[in-house]
Amino acid sequence: MKRSLFVIGMMSCVASAAHAQSSVTLYGVIDEGLNYTSNAGGGKLYSLSSGDVEGSRWGLKGTEDLGGGLSAIFQLENGFNVNNGRLGPENQIFGRQAYVGLSSATYGTLTFGRQYDSLVDYLAPLTSNGNWGGAMFSHPYDNDNTDNTFRLDNAVKFASASYGGFTFGGTYAFSNSTAFASNRALSVGAQYTVGGLTAAAAYLNVDSPNNGAAGAVANLGSAGADGSFTADRQRVFGAGVNYTLGSATLGFVYTHTDLSRPDATLYASLTPSPTLGAASSLKFNNFELNAKYQFTPAFYVGGMYTFTSATYAGTSGESAKPKYHQFGLMADYNLSKRTDIYIQSVYIKVANDSAVAGTGLEFASNPDIANPSSNNRQFVARVGIRHQF
Repeated sequence: MKRSLFVIGMMSCVASAAHAQSSVTLYGVIDEGLNYTSNAGGGKLYSLSSGDVEGSRWGLKGTEDLGGGLSAIFQLENGFNVNNGRLGPENQIFGRQAYVGLSSATYGTLTFGRQYDSLVDYLAPLTSNGNWGGAMFSHPYDNDNTDNTFRLDNAVKFASASYGGFTFGGTYAFSNSTAFASNRALSVGAQYTVGGLTAAAAYLNVDSPNNGAAGAVANLGSAGADGSFTADRQRVFGAGVNYTLGSATLGFVYTHTDLSRPDATLYASLTPSPTLGAASSLKFNNFELNAKYQFTPAFYVGGMYTFTSATYAGTSGESAKPKYHQFGLMADYNLSKRTDIYIQSVYIKVANDSAVAGTGLEFASNPDIANPSSNNRQFVARVGIRHQF
């Protein structure tokens, strides 16, 4: 009897230890606010909008200790609209992230599934939109994907461990079709942090984005397209630096986006002049300055300015060179460790061309936020609340 009780006790201990070595976490963010837009297709717009600063989401992530510093990991993340309860990106149940893989404390992680690219992982955290400001502060039309407008399907990703503050990684996303090179993606990036200084650089290439539903950047038809652009190729590279001194953080980021033969109907939304016709190329150079000051542990104020120089080249020799000036300001106050309230605004003006102003294609296609302006200026203000669990 004593031996039986001993065996049962040992089994209970082993079961408890095994349970302690595995974990599954439920988490989420609910971000909701009231927006005012000065010019949305010619009129003022007041709207409730979900997930502008941080996409509203819930998710599951887990880890299992396999021994020797190796773990099995997974993450499933759903995006949703608080206003109507609908699914987020393209009506996908886990449209934000869905992956499984292995993690080594010594070498890094290797994961498989729907994931972020290296621009989002390494460079975006140095921008205002990819760190504290959110979608309203994204570069025009989120042309460089630093606001993660699209994720990569069919992706294999490696992210290194930290070696003295240096991390690096890369992602390859398959086309999942017999046309191997059509709608595939490759990205690489690196980041280095020492003291208050953080520097990063990243590169992304997508062949034929939005070409079909099975590729790296999918077009799901009536459910929507993952990417901002349809083109023969989208290539983005950039670098940036942040420096924190006491309560202040200053940052500078440069990105370059090159679209080869972008879809003509898309450019029609960037300019009211349909006579420009089909494009052979569309390029964006984005220069961002940002600053944040943490007045108290519960209160900060952040600001940004982005200058974007765009170049359109038509197949028949037409050209246009709009210049975007974008200013953003935000103040955030934490009511608790999990709940904060904030106010933010952005103003954008397009010069040197008759192009329509707008805070981004995602704004133009989202009736919760705004349509493109009917002139070359647009102002958007938001008051919001965010809760994390």
